[in-house]
Amino acid sequence: MKTQLTRPRKGGAAKRRRQADHRKRLVALGVEAEVVARMNQKDVRDMLKYPAKVAKDSE
Repeated sequence: MKTQLTRPRKGGAAKRRRQADHRKRLVALGVEAEVVARMNQKDVRDMLKYPAKVAKDSE
């Protein structure tokens, strides 16, 4: 049987690229870059779940 039994895992480079894109998206929404740099990845993802709320809070 030549088919794969498990799906291939995502690579580390793709993960870093996604995380960098998330951080850039937060900065584009108006959050300060210094604040975003200190945040962990879970907090970044949680803020991006509701971008309208983030944009409103930063004004």
